[in-house]
Amino acid sequence: MSILIKNGTIVTSVSEYQADILVEGEKIAAIGRNLDGRARETVDASGKYILPGGVDNHSHFALPFGGTWTRGFETTPAAIVGGTTTVVDFAPQPEGLSIREAVSKHSEERAEGTSVVDFAFHGMVMDANDSLFEEIPSLAEAGIPTVKLFMAYKGTPFMVDDGILFRALETSKKAGVTIMVHAENGDLIDVLQKQCVEKGQVEPKYHAVSRPPTVETEATARAVGIAALADAPIFVVHVSCKGAMEAVRDAYQAGVAAYGETCPHYLTLGVDNLSRPNFEGAKYVCSPALRSPDHHEALWQALDRGWLQVVGSDHCGFNWKEQKHLGVDDFTKIPNGAPSVQYRLNILWTYGVRRGKISRQKLVDVYSTAPAKLNGLFPRKGDIAPGSDADLVIFDDTYEGVISVEDSLEGVDYCAFEGMEQKGRVEKIFLRGKLSVDDGRFAGEKGQGRLLKGEPFGSAYQGV
Repeated sequence: MSILIKNGTIVTSVSEYQADILVEGEKIAAIGRNLDGRARETVDASGKYILPGGVDNHSHFALPFGGTWTRGFETTPAAIVGGTTTVVDFAPQPEGLSIREAVSKHSEERAEGTSVVDFAFHGMVMDANDSLFEEIPSLAEAGIPTVKLFMAYKGTPFMVDDGILFRALETSKKAGVTIMVHAENGDLIDVLQKQCVEKGQVEPKYHAVSRPPTVETEATARAVGIAALADAPIFVVHVSCKGAMEAVRDAYQAGVAAYGETCPHYLTLGVDNLSRPNFEGAKYVCSPALRSPDHHEALWQALDRGWLQVVGSDHCGFNWKEQKHLGVDDFTKIPNGAPSVQYRLNILWTYGVRRGKISRQKLVDVYSTAPAKLNGLFPRKGDIAPGSDADLVIFDDTYEGVISVEDSLEGVDYCAFEGMEQKGRVEKIFLRGKLSVDDGRFAGEKGQGRLLKGEPFGSAYQGV
């Protein structure tokens, strides 16, 4: 099948120009002018932008948490209608399984034959023991070049101490594996949570009280310091506050291979949402906690200046009525996380590009190109160039609307961005040359997504 996409404005992470794109099979075959007559089908993209398909660095499909599960890969149509053609999901590690076994289990049982977007995986350490250090050297060759460790959630088997983090970093650098960290001080959070509960402070707003910016800033500074000692790359996920961002920025500027990600909710949603009445605040319980608007501005600036490199969704599809209500009498039992995979591009365009906080090229970088590089998927993903997969987003900047759960495909009963304005929308999407979104609606097939294997050390050597 050959397709010619004509008259659009191509936006990459480094340029913007008008040209036509010839797609042959699953790949981009040529970019230029005078390509007529070489394709069986023509798509007119006049007045539209053409972006590379989004790469979501941070999703949690079918994740067990707090006695319940997030929605699974059956809800990935939400990703693709929102401009994402590839997700890099965190594969949970059941007790007793190795990282490789856990990734295989998650892929085979949850994603393959179900996902409508292409998918790759991070290892996620939930059963830290000495076998981890024996396994890390083999992960990159298995297509798993990233592994996440938790510095939070005291009392669970997956919170690691500084010694384990240091040993993992030392081992990983020899194997081409990038260590990712959830950076919050788990000991301090444990104390603060218990103090709140003892005082009868159990409403959702106390989630933020027990997870102030200090616990994130301290853990982030400690993590990048340990990475410096190990002389190894480190990637800090879901940075939510100014202090944590500055710790990543300062480490990088000092020569440490330190990188970071933020998320749509940390760019736009304020901590006051946790105080909404009638337990509505539980919809906004995520970790780290939401912050005040001054932190939002600092994070936008960090994206613009390259101090943070990636915007991932950190998508967690929990229902409010059944699942979030597990913590109706105790905020510590509210499942952490917010649904957001459908709205990453919308938030970046409406509140970033259209408000002058980031350029269109920077948007493409943080939502597609940089995450593709960091996960060893570039240039197959994250670019519009001959030889790259034909993952293409035709974007209509003239659209104006309002974000609502009524239009959500995330499979849950609320939308974290409910009522917020939306400027621009995805009109069409091609996944490896296959039309999968048409007129803003899902037009693909269940199971069309494919498993991807990442190359080693995406973060250290691909110029992020």
